[in-house]
Amino acid sequence: MARAPRFELHFTPTGSSWMNLIERFFRDLSQQAILPGSFGSVRQLVDAIMQYLAQHNLNPKRYVWRAKGEEILAKIQRAWKAARGENKNVTIISDTDD
Repeated sequence: MARAPRFELHFTPTGSSWMNLIERFFRDLSQQAILPGSFGSVRQLVDAIMQYLAQHNLNPKRYVWRAKGEEILAKIQRAWKAARGENKNVTIISDTDD
C-alpha cells in the first residue's frame, strides 16, 4: 500500500449480501452494455452505460436486509478469536520434539 497511497483497504466479510449485489450489478452492466459493443470513443462508451442505467432503473428492486446485527457481530467475534488462536477446538501440531 505504500506504493499506492491513494488506495484504501476495507474489510468486507465473505458472503456480504450487499457486496454480492454490487458485484452482480457490475457483471450485468459489463455483459449487457459493454462487452457486446465496440466503442469508437469514450463518449460512445459512456452513452452505452447511461442507456443501460436508464433501462435498468425502470424496474427497481428493493433490497431487504435479512441478517440480524447481533448474528453478524457474533460471527465477527468468532472469526477474530479463531484468527488469534483463541478457539479451544483448534489443536496446534508441532514438528519439533520436546
